[in-house]
Amino acid sequence: MTLELFLLSFIPLFVAIDIIGTVPLFLGFTSDLSEKEKKRLVRDSIAAAFVIALLFLFAGKLVLNFLGVTIDDFRIAGGIILLILSINDIMFSSDVRKKPGTKIGIVPLGIPLIIGPAALTTIMILIDQYGFTPTIVSMLLNFVIAWFVLHNSEWVIKIMGEAGTKAFAKIASLFLAAIAIMMIRVGITNIIINY
Repeated sequence: MTLELFLLSFIPLFVAIDIIGTVPLFLGFTSDLSEKEKKRLVRDSIAAAFVIALLFLFAGKLVLNFLGVTIDDFRIAGGIILLILSINDIMFSSDVRKKPGTKIGIVPLGIPLIIGPAALTTIMILIDQYGFTPTIVSMLLNFVIAWFVLHNSEWVIKIMGEAGTKAFAKIASLFLAAIAIMMIRVGITNIIINY
């Protein structure tokens, strides 16, 4: 696996997961929890997201084939969803959607904040474009980064500031919108070429 191939598979997934943009939400969710409880939530959320990503990685194509959906159909549908999600993130503050509580490790932190529709769609596209090995390596590295960032979330806020992390989230959403348009374009192009 070349460095270029790794970067081509790593960057879209990093943008789709947007762990830096999740930090303000994580801190808002966990503001009244102890350090021990925060660490448990990080562990639970990363584990839940990783299991869902693995299931989708290995069973996603089987499910699509069973339903009679092509990867280009999924690419277009996923692109539309990503576009809607990214526009929603750009236009509206994520604080509005915040639902504080103590049992948030799996939902909403693990799913959908860490591994949501954007990341799942990206995983399917990466498998189709680059194969399993680069996708798995990219997934593993992204989950290590996600764990590290959430585990050290207060340092991230101190370094970037709350405004900086929110700005990063908006920029990531803009890139996600561009990736969504690319997915829709490629899906439509492939369908036209194949008919």
